Amino acid sequence: MKTFCSATVALLLCLLTAESRAADLLKNLGGLLTTNAAGTTALTGDEMTKGLKEALAKGAKSAITNLGKPDGFLKNLDVKIPLPETLKKVESAARLAGQGQLVDDFTVSMNRAAEQAVPAGLSILADSITKMSITDAQAILKGAPDAATQYFKRNSEAALAEKFRPIIAKATDAVGVTQKYKELTGKFGEAQALTSLFGSKKSKASSGGALDVDGYVTGRAMDGLFKMIAAEEKSIRANPAARTTEILQKVFAAPAK
Repeated sequence: MKTFCSATVALLLCLLTAESRAADLLKNLGGLLTTNAAGTTALTGDEMTKGLKEALAKGAKSAITNLGKPDGFLKNLDVKIPLPETLKKVESAARLAGQGQLVDDFTVSMNRAAEQAVPAGLSILADSITKMSITDAQAILKGAPDAATQYFKRNSEAALAEKFRPIIAKATDAVGVTQKYKELTGKFGEAQALTSLFGSKKSKASSGGALDVDGYVTGRAMDGLFKMIAAEEKSIRANPAARTTEILQKVFAAPAK
């Protein structure tokens, strides 16, 4: 009887050890499988990563398509690039003098430059998508409503700025931003002081630095792009109708673990 009991205890210990090892093995898979509330397999790591990559691609393509066309920035009040704060007094003087068209032309030219630059960002965003890992995908799925957009920012912001700036510089020159800028500051903003401060859109004054038009437009162009991507991400997360493929439906319908 004593021998039987010892054998039984040994068997139970073996079973428990085997179960523990199995649990450790599943844990060490790094969450490649997620489960729903009922305990059944809901989503594999590959599916999760594929779905989130598709969501990122969808958001990026939509944002670039909508922004990288005539009036993509100019007619969209959510992303329209306004006159810089440093030129607000100049704007007031110009409009009081009946020369508001100068201000309007300057604003249009900045937005046109952003519209021309944005399409060049597609390859950079695509590269960020291909580099996404399962760990990245898990963090995005469990993260904030704009977690995917923040992933884009972390992984592509510097490259986008480097890509956009020369395109914007060329575009601003082509549409006469420099000329309009000099007209504004020279004609309506205490000519000598502003000419000294803003003599060139790329100059830097010792009194604190001139307005860098190309840098300003580049920054606002990226802000607009990320804002549009965030809006698309929010739609996919919140609205089942925006999940236009089977994998998107599966990923965003599954509970995040």
